[in-house]
This record gives sequence, C-alpha cells and structure tokens, in this order.
Amino acid sequence: MPSNLAVVEKRFQAPGPQPNGLQAAPDGLWCIDQVDLKVYKQDWETGETLFEAQTDTAHSSGIALGGGYLWIASTSELKIAKLDPKTGKTIQKYDSPGAGITAPREGAEGAQATGSHGLEWRDGKLYVASPPSQMVHVMNPDTWEELHRFRTPGLRNHGLAWGDSGRLWVADTSAGTVSLLDTGDGRVYDLVCVAAPDEVHGLTAHEGVLWYCDAHTRDVGRLIRG
Repeated sequence: MPSNLAVVEKRFQAPGPQPNGLQAAPDGLWCIDQVDLKVYKQDWETGETLFEAQTDTAHSSGIALGGGYLWIASTSELKIAKLDPKTGKTIQKYDSPGAGITAPREGAEGAQATGSHGLEWRDGKLYVASPPSQMVHVMNPDTWEELHRFRTPGLRNHGLAWGDSGRLWVADTSAGTVSLLDTGDGRVYDLVCVAAPDEVHGLTAHEGVLWYCDAHTRDVGRLIRG
C-alpha cells in the first residue's frame, strides 16, 4: 500500500479566524469558520473573498454542496444545517448522526457530547464524519434516514474529500493522517501523512489534488504527494 509524507504547499490564509471545513467548487473554494461562523468562498488562485455570509451554526466543522443546498456541520449544536448557498440562511436542521462523547474524553469530568465534522456529497447522499462514533454515516438528505455507515481509522476523523474509484479521503487531525477508504467497509487503500505542526481540519479535492485548512494557523493549501 502506498504511504507518503505530504509536502504541505501553503497557498493563502482563510478570511476567518479559525477555518474548519472546506468544499471545492469550480468557481471557488468554500470555507466555514468555527469562530465567526461565517461561510466564505475564495478565489482559487489569489484567496480573494468572493462571497461571505453569516450562519446560525455553532462551532462549525464541515461544509458540503449538494442537491442545490449548502450543508454545514453545526458541531456544538449536534445538528447538520441545510442552507441557501446564495444567502447563508438556514432552511432546516437535522440531528447529527453519531453524536456523543469522543473516546479520549470518555469518563472525563465535564465531558460534553459533540457532533459531526467533515461532510461530502455524492449521488444524492450526504456523507458525515463523526468523531464520537469514529464512523462516516451515509444519510438520505430527504428522509434523514441513515443508509449505511463505515468505520474510519484513528481517534478524530475530520475533513472528507472524494478520491479515485469512488473512494473517500478521511483526515484524522490528531494522528496527522489522511486515509483513502472504501465507502463500503472502510478498508484503507492509501495513506498520506502530514507532519506537525501542520494540521488537517477541513479537507477537499480540486483537480485531483487534496486541499486542506488548519484552524490554528488559518493556512489554506495543498497536500502534495512526496
């Protein structure tokens, strides 16, 4: 199985104080910030802000485009929000699949439940990364029924991005890895390592290359295979 240390190519800074989710689109890079709770769209080359809107999400951790809507993981709220991409206004909120206490906080005094992180969309389904369950949950967005789930490696799954052959890249922020998984059984087909101090929070793919954002440094860039 191929395994490589990524070359981190920093391209620009996110507009908000703590970017925590990314979504690629042909006309720009969407980003959700977990502090100012704004959604932004940036120019791929310059990082210029092309669009921004305030959301009513809480400690937002993931973003996806699908079905004509913008989807945001409202992590502290234990909800997934469906928004109008033209205004940022919430249309509806749904319960986060897999919400609960993360494994490292299990049994700790004052531990609080937390919700979903990375999101992706394909073939009319929403893929939801949940650190508490350590799963990706595949949801029917019309009925909010869980259609399937598969386990992810590591303690803290975060950003998601589509790879080749219908497989899904899943970042584990704590481990500093990005794994390419089969969406049926979670089998690992590839692994990219990201060395500290860089961290992968948001993740997306554009023109066959993985893009990331780091909530601590505001960096937005590409992960180049070594």
